[in-house]
Amino acid sequence: MEANKEMVLATGNTMRILSYLLLAVLLTGCTSVFGQERPTLTPEQVKDIIRRAEQGNARAQTVLGGLYFFGQGVPKDYQLALKWFKRASVQGNARAQFMLGNLYKEGLGVPQDDQLAVKWYRKSAEQGVVAAQFNLALIYWESNVVPQDDQLAVKWFRKAAEQGYASAQGALGYINAEGKGVPKDYVLAHKWFNLATAQGDKDAAKARDELAKFMTPSQIAEAQRLARNFKPKKENPKK
Repeated sequence: MEANKEMVLATGNTMRILSYLLLAVLLTGCTSVFGQERPTLTPEQVKDIIRRAEQGNARAQTVLGGLYFFGQGVPKDYQLALKWFKRASVQGNARAQFMLGNLYKEGLGVPQDDQLAVKWYRKSAEQGVVAAQFNLALIYWESNVVPQDDQLAVKWFRKAAEQGYASAQGALGYINAEGKGVPKDYVLAHKWFNLATAQGDKDAAKARDELAKFMTPSQIAEAQRLARNFKPKKENPKK
């Protein structure tokens, strides 16, 4: 069985969009951004966030950047989002660094710059932001921004997968099935596909079932055991 690299990349494009929604959850305190209206901040709350951001509070600067990014409580303005994410990023705020990487990657409010995107994704990923880890892995996997490095891609896919990120788990399934950047290992591939499937990844489910045709019953049993025993290793960014 061969891994489908295009499916890994397509998954990455989807997850970049979802990562923006994840930030919305972080900023607003919602448990979900689906099926309900986004909470409305009062003018007083917005003024308080601006006041704290101007005083140099990195968390407030990150929130304010998010407000401008989404146009919540203030007019949508990518350049102002960039300004506040950048101020928080230089103070080491991991989530601001992730969003700054997104802005540079997509060319929002600033000329598109893949090298700066990599810089800020890496800083965020090193602090444990799972979406940054996944985006950084994709960049190394795609090889059109930095020199292709399968081992670095695998490193960051694995870090995100170990935190429970479904798309990274699916990507590792394809990578282990093909043996690109790692020794070919159907047991590990099945394990990662199984974990991604448990989170609703239908493509991973199809790949797992196809892979199982090339595996012995004992290999499948071992893969299932590994999946059952898996426990996410959450990395909580300090800032």
